[in-house]
Amino acid sequence: MSKKKELLWQSRFSEPFDREALLFSSSVDVDKELYQEDITGSIAHVTMLSEEAIIPAEEARLIIEGLQEIEEEISTGSLVPHWEDEDIHTVIENRLKEKIGPIAGKIHSGRSRNDQVATDTRLYLKRSIEEIRQALKELKTVLVDKAEAYRRTIIFGYTHLQRAQPISAGHYYLAYFNMFDRDNQRLQDLYKRVDISPLGAAAFAGSTLALNAERSRDLLEFEGLFHNSIDAVSDRDIIIEFVSACSIIMMHLSRFAEDLILWSSYEFNYLEISDAFATGSSIMPQKKNADIAELVRGKTGRVYGDLMAMLTIMKGLPLSYNRDMQEDKPPLFDASKTARSSVRIFTKMLENTSIKENRLSSLVAKDLSLATEIAEYLVQKNMPFRDAHRVTGKIVSHVIESGTTLPDMTLETYRTFSDLFDEDLYDALKPEASVNAKKTHGSTSFASVEEQIISARTRI
Repeated sequence: MSKKKELLWQSRFSEPFDREALLFSSSVDVDKELYQEDITGSIAHVTMLSEEAIIPAEEARLIIEGLQEIEEEISTGSLVPHWEDEDIHTVIENRLKEKIGPIAGKIHSGRSRNDQVATDTRLYLKRSIEEIRQALKELKTVLVDKAEAYRRTIIFGYTHLQRAQPISAGHYYLAYFNMFDRDNQRLQDLYKRVDISPLGAAAFAGSTLALNAERSRDLLEFEGLFHNSIDAVSDRDIIIEFVSACSIIMMHLSRFAEDLILWSSYEFNYLEISDAFATGSSIMPQKKNADIAELVRGKTGRVYGDLMAMLTIMKGLPLSYNRDMQEDKPPLFDASKTARSSVRIFTKMLENTSIKENRLSSLVAKDLSLATEIAEYLVQKNMPFRDAHRVTGKIVSHVIESGTTLPDMTLETYRTFSDLFDEDLYDALKPEASVNAKKTHGSTSFASVEEQIISARTRI
């Protein structure tokens, strides 16, 4: 592929394209990712051309067989794209010409590079969406399994990174399940807008040839067909929406990763990440670092950058197509691969993470996070909540100053703050009672968590 070839568009020009300019504008190192989609789209286009008698059936057969051979050559590595071919579409067409001669040029009848690339991109997006949705399904399955396994394990719930109230660990895992379930819904909804064929729009104004765009749509298994040929080739909102969806997925992963990083530290020591998903230090032998979680957190910034790149590329482009749009591929491919690989590795890491139930049980039983139960106990005794809040705040101050715990404080001491306290207070100060006292929809009670697990399994 190193020998010099004429560029497909060069016949109008009297001077050869500058070598450095060609190197600068070549995208083959990036868009070679689309070789399968490009060949699939070309076979559909040629099939339609033959059926509409725009090219002879025998020539169509030769073209299609040649394209199939080229796909095999690229996939096996016997055909290596070279930057001097400008892009993957040129690589394929030039190789086809080497194989079957000038009739290879008929592959482009009624088709522009513009609707060709738009078609390839939509085919790639359809595949990427389904791959990420499958990865999310596996992650959601693990989350429900964790929720089931730890549905009666009590951990700390946090607000402001401060211990807030005891909750079921299952409730915690189901919170992330719902986040990733919405991520899946976003991709599912986006798929409808991606699943539209742009093939037949040509450069942007359509073609004088009797193309059958509906047939091309059918051959490529797109659900819909473009309404406007200008829009079909000149917008990239589906890429922006896809990268945005990937960014939200990564944001959810990053928040989850932050929890795991903190909770696996010596300072928290709430859970254990398997050694298979941790690393050590090159100088400190005692270290066990949650590097996979940290990498997922770090890669989130890359995907955010991909989104900003796409928005910036498109923000000032006049209709219709502009070469700037060539730059949509790096952020698209990067966001897709990063989101997919991050979800997959995070799922494996989560499968191999366990909660330290004994440690958490002893911590929760004596913690100030039970203070809300005191306030609500007083409310049930007909004390206004604001008054109950003030009383409880004074009790918490006393506990901190005296070095005792809420369950260990005597009833006589409690009654110095309010004569509404009675022996039944101590039942409310048990973590299990605190959790199960929650009566509202979607709460952390064991019964509610059981219901949420059943609902979640039906949504996987």
